[in-house]
Amino acid sequence: MDFGYRLKTVREEKAMKREEVAKKIGTSAAIIGRYERNERTPSIDIAKNIAEALEVSLDYLVGDTTVLLKDKKMLYRIELLQKINPDYKDRILYMLDVMLKDAQNNTLQDKLA
Repeated sequence: MDFGYRLKTVREEKAMKREEVAKKIGTSAAIIGRYERNERTPSIDIAKNIAEALEVSLDYLVGDTTVLLKDKKMLYRIELLQKINPDYKDRILYMLDVMLKDAQNNTLQDKLA
C-alpha cells in the first residue's frame, strides 16, 4: 500500500473530510486529494503534519509498518516501556502476554458458545 491509499483509508475510517485534514495542516482539500491519488508527494514535514492530524504514526502512512496505532495512549505506553529497566520490561511483557492469551481464550470461548 502506498502513502495516498493509506492517507485516504485512515481519513475515511476517521470519518474526516479532506477539508478537515487540510485545515489542520494549513493547506487545501485539493492538495489532500492529490496526495491521496499519488499525484503529489508531500514533504516529510507535511507528511508528519498529516500523520499528526490523523493521529497515526508517520511510519504507518509511508508504509514502513503494517501496524496502525489508532490509539495515541497505546503509543505513549510503548514509548514508556522502551525507557524502563529491562528486568521490569520483561515482567510487564510476561504479564501482558498472560492477559492477552486469556483474552484470546475468552473470545474463542464466546465464539464457540
